[in-house]
Amino acid sequence: MDAIDRKMLAVLQNEGRLTVTELAARVGLSVSPCHRRLRELERDGTIRGYRAVVDADAVGLRFQALVFVTMRQEDRETLLGFEAAVARIPNVVQAQRLFGDPDYLLRIVTADLAAYQQLEDDVLAVLPGIQRLNSTLVMKHVVADRPLPA
Repeated sequence: MDAIDRKMLAVLQNEGRLTVTELAARVGLSVSPCHRRLRELERDGTIRGYRAVVDADAVGLRFQALVFVTMRQEDRETLLGFEAAVARIPNVVQAQRLFGDPDYLLRIVTADLAAYQQLEDDVLAVLPGIQRLNSTLVMKHVVADRPLPA
């Protein structure tokens, strides 16, 4: 990966709907080499896909919680079962396994506190291997969905 590839990635992270012609002009290449480089970045997995970034408030998901999960058991089968179950919950928009305690961090969106409470009681609390859930409510987004540094 060279400086031109990095520049292409920086531009696409901010404006993913550019045509190849527009992207080529922005990074100082002709269309053909730009298209070749773009396809290679997609093929090698550097670019994993394209998507729209949707405002959660605009679709009625105004409540967010960060949930720290401590596992009772940490054997492979329990962890894989927990991770598979978390991956099936649409309200979990991000899940990360951590070193140390807690074991996982989940970012969850719901319509409101009551919806979150129901999700925690009926879905999260019964996930395999959980010892403890500790929730922190998001007050304000200071930095959200920032592109990776170039």
